[in-house]
Amino acid sequence: MAFLSVLLAASALLVTHFYLKLRHRRFKQFARLPQLPTSLVWGHLRLYSEFRSRGPKDRHPELVFRDMYDALGKPPLMFVDMWPASKPVVLLTSHELAEQMARSSSKFPFSPPKASAIKDLVHLTGQKSILTSEGQEWKRLRKTYSLAFAPAHLMSLLPCMVEKLTPTIARLTALSQSQESFSLFNVAASLTIDVISAVIMDEEFHAQIDCGSSPQNEIVRLFFEILQTYTSRHSQRWWTILSMEKKRRRLTRQLRPLLEDLVLRKFAEYRQQMLLGNKPAKLRSMLALAFSADGESEPTPEAVSNACDQLMTFFFAGHDSTGVLLSWIFYELSCCSRARDCVREELDALFGKDTRPEIVQEALRSEAGPTLVKKMKYTSAVVKETLRLYPPASTARYVPPGQGFTVQDPSSGEEYCLDDTIMVNCHRILQRDETVYSDSPEDFFPERWLDAAAAYPASAWRPFERGPRNCIGQELALLEACIVVAVLARHFHFTKVGLGALDRDDEGRVVVDDRGGSRPKSWLYPMYQITAKPVDGMMMQVCFST
Repeated sequence: MAFLSVLLAASALLVTHFYLKLRHRRFKQFARLPQLPTSLVWGHLRLYSEFRSRGPKDRHPELVFRDMYDALGKPPLMFVDMWPASKPVVLLTSHELAEQMARSSSKFPFSPPKASAIKDLVHLTGQKSILTSEGQEWKRLRKTYSLAFAPAHLMSLLPCMVEKLTPTIARLTALSQSQESFSLFNVAASLTIDVISAVIMDEEFHAQIDCGSSPQNEIVRLFFEILQTYTSRHSQRWWTILSMEKKRRRLTRQLRPLLEDLVLRKFAEYRQQMLLGNKPAKLRSMLALAFSADGESEPTPEAVSNACDQLMTFFFAGHDSTGVLLSWIFYELSCCSRARDCVREELDALFGKDTRPEIVQEALRSEAGPTLVKKMKYTSAVVKETLRLYPPASTARYVPPGQGFTVQDPSSGEEYCLDDTIMVNCHRILQRDETVYSDSPEDFFPERWLDAAAAYPASAWRPFERGPRNCIGQELALLEACIVVAVLARHFHFTKVGLGALDRDDEGRVVVDDRGGSRPKSWLYPMYQITAKPVDGMMMQVCFST
């Protein structure tokens, strides 16, 4: 009986301790941070679920957060208590606060560490990826591979990039003739895989052509299978998480030996050229830089594994975000006749009236190619505006308790400590901030970037993030997007089918507003699959422009 009394007393103490600790966490610890009403039991989880139920349940979580942010009155940052599902989240919705978070500081010279959730991508990036590394290891990797993405070097590879468009042109030509609906994202992703593999890896993957069971095709197949297992945890059944992880491990075990064989083969080619006294023509390829940095006559298992990790990282990041970008570019050009006409006028002036893709390819392959690209001012503005409206991903960082990491709202002077929270620079909100883009924050308006008088703050456009850990491949993504638009935008006309199809009048003509834009009949929204992808894969029909 005495034992039972002690047990009950101890249980009561534990329950009381847990209650007081939970109450402090829910109502006191982060009370100064702007937030919607919270629950002792659920925090903001139930509220998040309520907001999520007001629209398509598979929409990107940031769209749900956007609705919560609007309901709270659009503060410069918003606290969302997702515990125990995850650590509490702070959404930085002001570009000024986002800049403070991402910049270098005395405590964090390379900016605050990435949140642990990024490590969930290990099957896509490897264990020691430049994407997930921290501190001096990240600095070493960044220094090693930055030469591969230098703008001058990328311009020298312009002919190679242009060549990869030939299978794309053939594919779109066939689809124009058949009038078959297709996923533009899939077409764009195959193209970007061929570009990234050739430019960064010095290897031909032929992702746009069925080459049977070649090792390169097998790498692409396995990689896409792994990618398909990453869907939003907000729409995933909890009991499938373990089975998905098991599938990822199995696919990774099949993929790694193929990558290791590729690395060893490329090293043998690299060493042979060096022994012959011939400096490799593509010494700045990612693998060549890895070999030269390693400095060994024979690559160690650790060096091979590290090279495989970076291969996977650049393969994933290099194709995914650019494929998404191209999908949204051609969607917006299909919706906005004004912007489409301006792009075509600019390209006519640069490449002549002959719109055949091979004519543009020939011009871009010539010595004048880099100069022509630099003159594509309006096309570049289209790319920039698309990235403003449809950023592929936000960045999430985490600082442990006791670090005293703060940001200050410049408008109020209020200072906020963000220790022990996942800090998210929410690009989808801050790049549509009406206090910055007051004229038309939700509109596709490339002309805003051509108006020097507008002078938007540099920190208000950050799709590749800013600070020390900005995206190493951003110059490649911007260059590739401009090239693809230059080659395809005049010869082909894309029409959205299904979600996001344009509204038409009784005579079948697209309804156009006074700014040359069109209104879709339904909302084409992004879903979460590592990056923010069009929910339907951007289903399109294509025809030859008249």
